[in-house]
Amino acid sequence: MAAIFAYLWTVFGILVLHEWIVLSRHGIDYRFYGLAFVNSWILAKVVLVTEHFDVLPRWVGRPPIYRIVTRSIGLALILVAAYALEETVIGLVRGRSLADSLPMVGGGVHGYLAISVIMAVALVPYFTVRELGRVLGRERLRALILSEPAPPSRLGEEDR
Repeated sequence: MAAIFAYLWTVFGILVLHEWIVLSRHGIDYRFYGLAFVNSWILAKVVLVTEHFDVLPRWVGRPPIYRIVTRSIGLALILVAAYALEETVIGLVRGRSLADSLPMVGGGVHGYLAISVIMAVALVPYFTVRELGRVLGRERLRALILSEPAPPSRLGEEDR
């Protein structure tokens, strides 16, 4: 859960930083109050639950890229839906109508589609590491990433 949270917090933090830069260029004051932290924690739980459901048995025996892309797109859609549901519930609890509670994303449906694409692309590295860990084994992957690589051997040197 900690790894999922850290990854999502990094991604959301970068997106919030980008939003702050864009808004500041237009003279719009933007204050960050930990939204990336809270959303990362909530959505990490969603990711943890969805990872327990293997809905991709059709990709067994195929290259990992199929699982990586499918999981990235599927989870991006789930995360965007979870965000919309969360904002709607918060609006209803605060006494707003259902129509006023639905989060407005710039461009309506196109805005939601854009956020889904951004999230899907942002999730590709996460699922790539997960799939490599599944294929290679977590310990071997950890050793590949965290250990200093052996110097490349010269051709024929091992025959001596």
